[in-house]
Amino acid sequence: MLRSAPLDRRGMLGAIGLFVALRGLCVAVLAVFAADRDASLFRILGRSDASWYAGVVTRGYDTAIPLAADGSLLPTNLAFFPLFSGLVAVVDPVLPGGAGTAGIVVAWLCGIGAAAGIYAVGAHVRDRRTGVLLAGLWAVLPHGVVLSMGYTEPLFTGLAAWTLWALLRRNWVAAGALCLLAGLTRPTAAALVATVGLCALVAVVRREDGWRPWVAGALAPLGLLGYIAWVGQRLGSADAYFRVQNDAWKMSYDAGGFTLATTRDLLTQQGALAYYVTAAVVLVAIGLLVVLATDQVPWPLVVFAGIVVALTFFGAGYYHAKARLLLPAFPLLLPVAAGLAAARRTVLVVVLSVLTAISAGYGVYLTLAWRYSP
Repeated sequence: MLRSAPLDRRGMLGAIGLFVALRGLCVAVLAVFAADRDASLFRILGRSDASWYAGVVTRGYDTAIPLAADGSLLPTNLAFFPLFSGLVAVVDPVLPGGAGTAGIVVAWLCGIGAAAGIYAVGAHVRDRRTGVLLAGLWAVLPHGVVLSMGYTEPLFTGLAAWTLWALLRRNWVAAGALCLLAGLTRPTAAALVATVGLCALVAVVRREDGWRPWVAGALAPLGLLGYIAWVGQRLGSADAYFRVQNDAWKMSYDAGGFTLATTRDLLTQQGALAYYVTAAVVLVAIGLLVVLATDQVPWPLVVFAGIVVALTFFGAGYYHAKARLLLPAFPLLLPVAAGLAAARRTVLVVVLSVLTAISAGYGVYLTLAWRYSP
């Protein structure tokens, strides 16, 4: 993890421009289909999880886990970490359209920041062209429509990218502080906390950079642990957050049995398109992880991507959401971006065009045909 030259602003602007152009094209396609159905584009982009975050802004967090008529626990907004809603609450008063619209705007701004961070990592590891293409590929993943919705994926990916960049440059305090913020964004931050902690431990053992790795290691988990502790205090039980996840939302972890069993069923029973795409994305992610691990990239990138893939694979519940949960694992795209950077312009244009068409079309399906959260 060696320090390198300052960021190339021209390359970063190119990455941001490519991200905005590709995502804008996908949203334009969605707008055409939405207009054909007399549906509001902003309402579409503010559905599902986005509405939960908007609800936190307008109504605050629940003071107890809601109960069904039979006494079972119902989903609660305490499962949703506070940083994104906090940013929406700041923007909401100065924008028309309410918290839902503010959430979409915040997500777009976070997406731009994420594209810049992804470029920074790609340019650090390879070169400017790879960094730009890495941001472009991330924009047109199959679940790319989520990056244009009021979801936390853009915010968390941006914080993860800049944390990893800080680690690669051995900016320990910045890495720890950014990881703390990521821990206030979503539980997947556990992958980032582990990565920062492991990097700090290695530096301490090697007696590198003095006190700074100690500070990074101490700061990294505070956001994640702090919110878990706050939920425990609010509900009066130390394990309250895990009850929210396991009992209210029916989300847990196993040895991969749920993922394997659901994937097996897809081979013998007819399922929805979203399930087949999810199975394909998970399989490709595992393959890309193997390639990344053998591609001579800095090991913190492999560790972070590997833990995100593991958390997704071992998660039990909400199979259709697994492809979305893999969005922050952008280092998996590094070998693809490097390959495209070395390819002829015609190959590059064709690949990006096809991926954009797939992302745009699948985004229409996820928001207009699929009934559940993308």
